[in-house]
Amino acid sequence: MWWVTAQKTGTSALGLQRVLGLGSYKTAWSWLHKLRRAMVRPNRDRLTGRVEVDETFLGAPVMRRVGHPRSNKVLIGVAVEEDRDGIGRIRMRRLIDASTASLRPFVDETVERGSVVHTDGWLGYDFLKRRGYRHEISFLRGNTAAPSELLPRVHRVVSLLKRWLLGTHQGAITPEHLDYYLDEFTFRFNRRRSRSRGKLFYRLAQQAVATPPAPYRSLVRIAGTSNRKM
Repeated sequence: MWWVTAQKTGTSALGLQRVLGLGSYKTAWSWLHKLRRAMVRPNRDRLTGRVEVDETFLGAPVMRRVGHPRSNKVLIGVAVEEDRDGIGRIRMRRLIDASTASLRPFVDETVERGSVVHTDGWLGYDFLKRRGYRHEISFLRGNTAAPSELLPRVHRVVSLLKRWLLGTHQGAITPEHLDYYLDEFTFRFNRRRSRSRGKLFYRLAQQAVATPPAPYRSLVRIAGTSNRKM
């Protein structure tokens, strides 16, 4: 746990195996996945204030709004709390598609009612006012500004996420385990201003003892559902 929290960008299973001198890659891989499951605190506080929300595909340069991701495409939802001109806390989750049925649970569980939710003009967000949110829309069509300028915080976070996945993990992640990598990225990002690695270690240890066991067989069963990489 100390090695995982002491590295700002995290570590891969191969890197952990080398540092700790483990004889088995399987051991390092399973340890990391067990710890990722402890990085999200149950009933954590929702984002508040002004929050940018958007979806994007990982694993492919082409982005589509409707239907299911093809082959190596995985759709994720991203919510980013505004902190004046900067970025506050974030939340991420894998989505089945960009329909209201997928977006509504994501927003409900990550953003506090009454908050201002800033999105583009996608019709899948039409439910926001009915659910008690204040909806601010930046329409892409007819706007000379680039999407990255209309929702700058979301695009910045997604750019950092892609760099982390490719840099630390070389992109070798199955879609079935993606949510746990998103949890790790969120855990690190939301504590990026902490000057003490010891506090991160303490927080992870505190949450790990309260997290149900994840036997290796259950981890492999998830991975075995698909050999597809993003």
